[in-house]
Amino acid sequence: MEQQKLNPTIVYVLAILGLLCCCIGGSGFILAGIAFFIAQSKLKQAQAAPENYDHDSVKAMNTAKIVAMVILIINIAYLIFTIYRISTVGWDEMMEQSREMMEQYQQQNQ
Repeated sequence: MEQQKLNPTIVYVLAILGLLCCCIGGSGFILAGIAFFIAQSKLKQAQAAPENYDHDSVKAMNTAKIVAMVILIINIAYLIFTIYRISTVGWDEMMEQSREMMEQYQQQNQ
């Protein structure tokens, strides 16, 4: 019987997209969380019947799971930081600071 291979590509793609979405208030935790749970479920399937899966592909999926977990932690930390900042500084003040930074950047590039 031929051994099945786990394909970690979708996990990597979702995790990297989650990292890119980190800049949007930590909202990338959704994509990184999905990537982590996909990898976790595939690894559980492989652990249930290890003789049916290629060892190298299981190792690759485990690496993808670790990458997704790290990106998930980064996103959750940034989300908590964003919530903390909104609760202490306030949304209006944050938007005002953002507007001032954009104006300074535009003046420097003129």
